[in-house]
Amino acid sequence: MKLTIRDTAIFGMLGALMYASKILMELLPNVHLIGVFTIAITVVYRKKALYALYTFVFLTGLFGGFAMWWLPYLYIWLPLWGAAMLLPKDMPRKIAPVVYMLVCSAHGFLYGTLYAPAQALLFGLSFDATLAWIAAGLPFDCIHGISNFFCGLLVVPIISALRIASGSHRG
Repeated sequence: MKLTIRDTAIFGMLGALMYASKILMELLPNVHLIGVFTIAITVVYRKKALYALYTFVFLTGLFGGFAMWWLPYLYIWLPLWGAAMLLPKDMPRKIAPVVYMLVCSAHGFLYGTLYAPAQALLFGLSFDATLAWIAAGLPFDCIHGISNFFCGLLVVPIISALRIASGSHRG
């Protein structure tokens, strides 16, 4: 994954855009575009999307504090990136929006469950306590999943914009 100076600038800007979008949407709890950007950037840039993703993670820690809450950010976006990597790059136009919306939504619904192993390890939670922690967060995960579903409508337009900007669009 050799990076050019152009790549470094692009992924730095995309990571900063992800972070800025998160900050701008903080008034709405569990509503953000990080999943949307993760899927779109992964579809276009594949493995190199990790540079933008970890720029976002780094900026989140830098401005929010590299505290225990931040540690799950080191892995919590990887399942979404992995799912996007498994999707075909050129999915049929009729099904692509629905597939992206469902994948984005699934990550939102599973967010608390994905976060739970770090909680358990960092705070010494038993299996039962971990399940209780997940259950307590289900209302927030429902908001997260539903909002990710609707925000997922933006994946296709962002993919198109990224392809045009990178010169890899199809006529």
